[in-house]
Amino acid sequence: MTTSETQSAHLASHLVSDDRLLSALLDGMDAALFAVDTGGRVTHWNRRAEQLLGWSREQAVGRDGLGGWAVRDADAADVRDQLLGVLRPEAGADARQAQEFPLLRRDGGRVLVRAQTTAVRGADGHPTGVYCAFSEVHAQLDLERNLALSEALLADSSWAVLITDADLRTVAANEQAARALGVTAVDMLGEPLAEFFGPGIEELESALEHTLAGQAPDVPVELWLTLLDDGSDDDGFGVPAPPAGGPRRCLLSGFLRLGTPLTSEPAPLGVAWVFQDVTRSRRVARDAARRAFRDGQLSRAARAAGECQDPMEAAVLHLHYALAGFAEHALLDIAGKAPGLVRIAESPGTFPGAAAPPGVAVRYRPGHPALQALERGVPVRATGGVARSGWAVEHRWPKEAEHALCVVLRSRGRGLGVVTFLRGAGRRPFDRADAAYGEDVALRVAAAVDMGRLAGAC
Repeated sequence: MTTSETQSAHLASHLVSDDRLLSALLDGMDAALFAVDTGGRVTHWNRRAEQLLGWSREQAVGRDGLGGWAVRDADAADVRDQLLGVLRPEAGADARQAQEFPLLRRDGGRVLVRAQTTAVRGADGHPTGVYCAFSEVHAQLDLERNLALSEALLADSSWAVLITDADLRTVAANEQAARALGVTAVDMLGEPLAEFFGPGIEELESALEHTLAGQAPDVPVELWLTLLDDGSDDDGFGVPAPPAGGPRRCLLSGFLRLGTPLTSEPAPLGVAWVFQDVTRSRRVARDAARRAFRDGQLSRAARAAGECQDPMEAAVLHLHYALAGFAEHALLDIAGKAPGLVRIAESPGTFPGAAAPPGVAVRYRPGHPALQALERGVPVRATGGVARSGWAVEHRWPKEAEHALCVVLRSRGRGLGVVTFLRGAGRRPFDRADAAYGEDVALRVAAAVDMGRLAGAC
């Protein structure tokens, strides 16, 4: 034997035969499959077909047709015609047909299958047989329903749907999701969610990670997320956008773990995040609850003040009640005989390093928000923020103050002084609704101060 012949024989011994390779491929398929020759004799029967019908390969291969065992005798002729129909000349060279017919399980039960039959041709182009891939109609319908549901969610759903992979990168988003986030679906593909959200992204990523681990929230959750700045100065509800990002949204969210059914141990493919933007309704509900609480505080303060013999005590009581859920500190300054303002009271008490003890003039610099409010007769809002560490001290306020609301005290057409409300770190700036509430409190405080002046108490 020559060297080349020896090498060829050695190589041939390591090659997998076509039959063994075909058998391995057929058994590895997830679809049930069998093949017949041009005469209808069964030539191949894979493992999935064994599992579905109960007939083993040894029992199936070599049988002349399916009648009497895998098909009832009454149905055998019709099933045979359907299988071999792709071999007819009128079917075409690349014939492929979808059909439905009943098969018999080994235990005698019948199962309706949806099958796809395809002609097998030899090297000369002549037909050599037919292979048939099939599955239960109900399983196929379930698959089609799932596909239809997926398409509907991504196309026609009134809910926003965003799908991430296991690395929390966006792989699909429907039009509603893209519109809610202010981007296009194409811009989101392959991008991490942190590219689109600011504050609140930690809660979203935590929910996604728990869902991947099989611990999805049992009920829809409300996530407050700040969209990254889209260039707008307003969030569409009359509230200025946060300085660190864009509009803040409340998204009612549900999370679904996506896993592949093609493995014995389902591997996570990602997460479907289904959400609705409920910002407007939540803000309306929150504002209504806040108004109801504040109205209740005003009513309680009025009842408590009605029991006070000293009008100035009543004024301070109004400040105490107003602070609940509204601010951390309140300062009451009234206009004296000399120019400027005199500190009368503070709530909840004198703070360390106070600008002036009660009864002493407060040396506010020109242009101070309290002086502006007194001069203009309208509320003045001011914000320093953490970037200006000396801002509060410069204004002669507690050093932890970051937001201020100064409201003029008016009674009988005269400006009697100013009440200043202060908020610290972690609180939002005062808005227009806060200013309106501050004016309601100031009206009651001004009436008490005016009564005190008439009585000579101040």
